[in-house]
Amino acid sequence: MELASTIRSCIEDYIKGNGYKLQQFATICGINVGTLSAIINGSRLIAVNQLDKITSSMGLNKGHFYEMYSIECFIESTPHWRRIEPFLYQCAELNKLDCIKKVIISVTDDRAYIEELFEVAEDLYNKGMKQAALILYECVAECEKYQHSERLALCQYRIFLINIGHDQKVNRLLISKLEPFIERLDEDYQLDAIKDLANAYWGLHEWDSMRDLACQLEKKSDIAMRQNKKRISETQYPLYVYKTYSNLLIANYHDYSENYKEALRYTDLYEGILEDFGDHNNLIDRKIRDWAKVNKYLYQVMMGVREIIPEYITCIEKDEAEILPALVKVFQSANRHQYDVDDLLIKFEKEISTQFSDAYLRGGYTEQSWYYRRVVLFYEIAVYYFKRHRHESGAKSLLISLELSIFVKDDAATLKCINLYGEFKSHLSKETESRYKALTSLLHQNASL
Repeated sequence: MELASTIRSCIEDYIKGNGYKLQQFATICGINVGTLSAIINGSRLIAVNQLDKITSSMGLNKGHFYEMYSIECFIESTPHWRRIEPFLYQCAELNKLDCIKKVIISVTDDRAYIEELFEVAEDLYNKGMKQAALILYECVAECEKYQHSERLALCQYRIFLINIGHDQKVNRLLISKLEPFIERLDEDYQLDAIKDLANAYWGLHEWDSMRDLACQLEKKSDIAMRQNKKRISETQYPLYVYKTYSNLLIANYHDYSENYKEALRYTDLYEGILEDFGDHNNLIDRKIRDWAKVNKYLYQVMMGVREIIPEYITCIEKDEAEILPALVKVFQSANRHQYDVDDLLIKFEKEISTQFSDAYLRGGYTEQSWYYRRVVLFYEIAVYYFKRHRHESGAKSLLISLELSIFVKDDAATLKCINLYGEFKSHLSKETESRYKALTSLLHQNASL
């Protein structure tokens, strides 16, 4: 029996099993009896809204027949956009991604619906149904015959945004795919794309690439601001924010280059941009001003000014999202300048022990950079303990860092953990050695995937 007739037979069996006449069931469904009769006898294809009404009247969950429906209407019958579009939306709402894939495969042979699929993808993306949108973006990107089109470039950018996450190897691949399309994006999307690409390089700790993109971001934001466009910009933030953020990124570059005087100079620069162009009532302006205040303390801490740490901690501890980044830098400074911060281990024991939280979402950090900070934090705490001959405490932190670095597939961080373990191996317990071997065995599993 064909799958298409299986839906009809299910409806017929339900009507007969419950002793309904066709008119009675049509009334229950809210469907014209003639229409219902045509659906059952196969002379009329069922619309998705009609299927939903019938499914509900049969006491079944919405989408119960979608798998069969995708075959009946879009594989065994000639697909039509009038049926495709509502079905895509319904599948997206129910997260029936496999059904979307089946439909997409069947309707893209002649590439007639590429523009319509892109428009639906954009709508789904803006409504937060990003995994469903991803399927459509990937389809459009694959079928787009004009390789220099803005539509293709925007698809690649959306694919990047949806997929960027904690897996550094995946992130690296996403970056390589997006970079060739940056200049092809509409200018209103370019600033956001460069910003997001720079953040991704930050997460990979590829500082030179991050700095280059930050410089590019500043140049393009300067041009956009000078143009004084009459039309409304579609950028995510006001134009001056991108100029501000570019200088913030360059300050970060100098931070990681240990050139803290330059980091402070660029912090003053982006504070000045906000003074000239900003709005004290704007949320992003307030956030960047807060970052500037925190970072001025931070760079002094990194220069070894131990006395400033209490003020730095007071500044950040009210914001959960800033505690983790602050602790990373404090422990790096403590290890570099050889001072004691045991009080912070006690004060922030809860925050340190929580290996992951969603605080980064509230702090404006990406998942990628948040995981990286946790990897570094536990590594620095391990170093701190080891230098004080508290070897088992150091081993505990080191194994957490190693586990996280393996999870995010950060090879450089994993190697650092392995080297640190080797340096202190003779001081560690058999239990620690057993746990270490179990973790490193995952590296071989990952390599074989």
